[in-house]
Amino acid sequence: METNTVKLIRALEGSAKLQEDELKGLLKLAGENKVLLGLLRKTNSRDEIRRNEERRYRRFAGSVIEVAEALKDLNYALHKFRKPVEHVSVDIDVLIDRKDLTKAARRLSDRGFRVEVSEKYTVTMTRGSTIVDLYTNPAFAWVIYLDGSKLLECCIEDFEFEGYTLKGLSREAEVVVSASHAVYKEHIYLLIDYFTVKKWLDEKALKLSVEFGAEESIKIASMLNDLVESGSMELPSRIPPALLARAYSLKFLKDEEFRATSPNLLKYLISERAGKAIFWRLTRKTY
Repeated sequence: METNTVKLIRALEGSAKLQEDELKGLLKLAGENKVLLGLLRKTNSRDEIRRNEERRYRRFAGSVIEVAEALKDLNYALHKFRKPVEHVSVDIDVLIDRKDLTKAARRLSDRGFRVEVSEKYTVTMTRGSTIVDLYTNPAFAWVIYLDGSKLLECCIEDFEFEGYTLKGLSREAEVVVSASHAVYKEHIYLLIDYFTVKKWLDEKALKLSVEFGAEESIKIASMLNDLVESGSMELPSRIPPALLARAYSLKFLKDEEFRATSPNLLKYLISERAGKAIFWRLTRKTY
């Protein structure tokens, strides 16, 4: 029997046409997997859900363009942003050179954003419902799992978005970022991760994953893709602890930055933020 995840994949790839009742039954799952806009557009839905999602997208796109305009002459890149499926993100993730962080925060402040959280490697700013995360390094619990400065050196390119030229990570870098983010930080795999790995994984991405000590995350993502396609796994799905343990062990051995910042985990666990964050991570279904 075909899983709902496979039905979603086929609909998004255009190899299957969903009946109206099938589409309604998959909307919640598509939202949890961050592919709702892509599904609604692909199926040419014209109901209120589509209109609401398009409004969300227009607000999101406008905010992205405004943020990019504010940072345009700084050393930045949009990351976890470029995907092979149309989507609306909850927040705007920006990788920023450490030397430009203060300037970036000041410029966004001039546009009405305020600092919500400031911690190691991340400053979160908000304006109403718009959230901007400024990262000097992709990290979890104050542990760096990808070298941000190295990403900014090797993997920035211009791309077109809604008629504007923005700066973002290359597609091969986005594959490494997506897999690493799912494995090392979130421990949850989504359909949008599936598509990023399936569509954009190539020799360049594989080579890049080795350079960043993140090849195990690519292996895990590829394995999960196979399980999804065989009908053995629904998404979203938590990544099995045994796979995570192996991934962290190899990361510790191969990544000097990860190894050097690992002691920060203990500092994080005794911080005020840790309790709520841990409870949320243990109870959530998606991210």
